[in-house]
Amino acid sequence: MSLLAKIAEIEAEMARTQKNKATSNHLGLLKARLAKMRRELITPKGGSGGGTGEGFDVAKTGDARIGFVGFPSVGKSTLLSNLAGVYSEVAAYEFTTLTTVPGVIRYKGAKIQLLDLPGIIEGAKDGKGRGRQVIAVARTCNLILIVLDVLKPLGHKKLIEHELEGFGIRLNKKPPNIGFKKKDKGGINFTVTCPQSELDGDAVKSILAEYKIHNADITLRSDSTADDLIDVVEGNRVYIPCIYVLNKIDQISIEELDIIYKVPHCVPISAHSRWNFDDLLEKMWDYLHLVRIYTKPKGQLPDYTSPVVLPTEHTAVEDFCLKIHKSLLKELKYALVWGASVKHNPQKVGKDHVMEDEDVIQLVKK
Repeated sequence: MSLLAKIAEIEAEMARTQKNKATSNHLGLLKARLAKMRRELITPKGGSGGGTGEGFDVAKTGDARIGFVGFPSVGKSTLLSNLAGVYSEVAAYEFTTLTTVPGVIRYKGAKIQLLDLPGIIEGAKDGKGRGRQVIAVARTCNLILIVLDVLKPLGHKKLIEHELEGFGIRLNKKPPNIGFKKKDKGGINFTVTCPQSELDGDAVKSILAEYKIHNADITLRSDSTADDLIDVVEGNRVYIPCIYVLNKIDQISIEELDIIYKVPHCVPISAHSRWNFDDLLEKMWDYLHLVRIYTKPKGQLPDYTSPVVLPTEHTAVEDFCLKIHKSLLKELKYALVWGASVKHNPQKVGKDHVMEDEDVIQLVKK
């Protein structure tokens, strides 16, 4: 029996099984089996199957990478080329024909790479080689835009989410608050710090047994599900923000548009008419969580034209130096910083000082 047939069989059994307290352990076990098989599908044993995908390599450029996913004819290409056409300084056709890259756009001083990911829907979940490589690229994105036709959004949305979820990509979610540590002996040590609606000691043990884990410390710090525990045990999940772009709003009424605006993580646009691009770009910027740091050479005014762009979680002076060049850190005596992160302007700081958006920095070498 092929792996795909086994996956289909387990999915069918899960669909048949009634969800209640009595069946929760059994369902947890099935979910764990399914997760293992899906992992096998993406990374087959022996490393064969699909080859390396000749010529399929997308070099990461710029400060952030956004992946576009959508079914054919939802207006994805129009959106990509119009965005790149309006906001791009170069049309970067430096990649292979397997993914179309309309360009690197500049927005608020940051260079943002836009990638079309066509293969995610076209057979990725069947383990076809190209699908696997496209998924690998999708997992490196800082943001995913799911482009939907406003006239049939929900069906497509569910299918794409299911596809991405199946490959360990979690959209608009935080990693589960679960402590997991394997041990050599001592059995399963299970601790909860808050009431649990789904998992108990037996359910946890049966899921871990499926992974042949018999000695581990597990701490549930929030109300967790079997899926959360499996994600933590698998350890290969990526958590990526996602915006749903509802295209073709020129075909619906104002009343319908008002309803769409209430959908979370959603931006309605018309790619063809270039409507609402500002709103989309602003939301993209918010979801990318980037911070701009301006440089100031000694005795000169700050350069506000080309900031150094850093991710929100890495904005220390040390991160700033490493982004420019590794050698800078060795030569650094201290830094002068102006802006929201300091009490005095300028303030003398060390390499551990954390900066905020639009701070200005001057490095003083030894």
